[in-house]
Amino acid sequence: MKRGGLGVAFSWHQLGFEELRELVRHAEARGYSAAYVDGDVSVIPSLGERDVLDGFTVTTALLAATERITVTSIRLVHHWNAARLAQACATLERLFPGRTRLFISIGGQKADRRFGLPLPPTGERIVWLGETLDAARRLWRGEDVSTAGRFVALDRARIRPALAAPPLLEVGGRGPRLLAAAAPHLDAWNVNLPPLAARIAPAADALARACRAAGRSPEAVAKTCQIFARPGEDPADPALLASYRRFNPWFAGVPDAELAGALLAGPPDACRRRLDALRDELDLALPILDLTGLARDAARRALDALAPAL
Repeated sequence: MKRGGLGVAFSWHQLGFEELRELVRHAEARGYSAAYVDGDVSVIPSLGERDVLDGFTVTTALLAATERITVTSIRLVHHWNAARLAQACATLERLFPGRTRLFISIGGQKADRRFGLPLPPTGERIVWLGETLDAARRLWRGEDVSTAGRFVALDRARIRPALAAPPLLEVGGRGPRLLAAAAPHLDAWNVNLPPLAARIAPAADALARACRAAGRSPEAVAKTCQIFARPGEDPADPALLASYRRFNPWFAGVPDAELAGALLAGPPDACRRRLDALRDELDLALPILDLTGLARDAARRALDALAPAL
């Protein structure tokens, strides 16, 4: 993953597909290098009757509707058979070379059980993640894979097509056990923390130790991180922090005073300078502007305000 790109994220099924397609096309035209959209999800009760579209299908449709931008959405280990997942990702890579990746984590939505999906405890899902990553890497290398793990059991599985290069493998998470399971395999770490150096540093240190223990250089792993962006809006407006908390409930333990430093708001020029500073301070290969919650027109204005140089 080249350092210097800029990504954008649209999440929580806040936009209809037609609006999402329009915005991803616009992001591509304005020079953004990556778009992140909703991934594996069974149901989001708070959405009522709003569409909750399958992430893999939407990713494929957006790739077909664009030409250059990378499009990805998160896969959750308990939603997939490991070989089937490796095959699906290889198919996308064959159809759209270099324009997608396997972005994966362990999930945790209790509503998944309504769909008959297993949801073992966190520690077991981490084991599942490690077994899935190992199997995917081997399958992408063209091996016939037999394994009898706790969650991944394959008997001479193989996938085709053969690829000149495997998809980039990006893992989202922050806990030491998850990072240790991912360290032998990942190309990129999607930092599941606010963009605050004091919060990210301990997790980055844990990943570095795990990489060295696996015989890998920590520098081989690129960092990506979502940054809640509202260019042109008043950074002191309490509504901004409330919106951030609404769409990032997993950061409930971070105090308001600290979390305010994670918001990217204010005049666009100041936002661009802050974005450059965060890229250097956090060593980000790919900052990802999180525009979740903005309506189509507001999201388009935000894309224009912070567009990278073409």
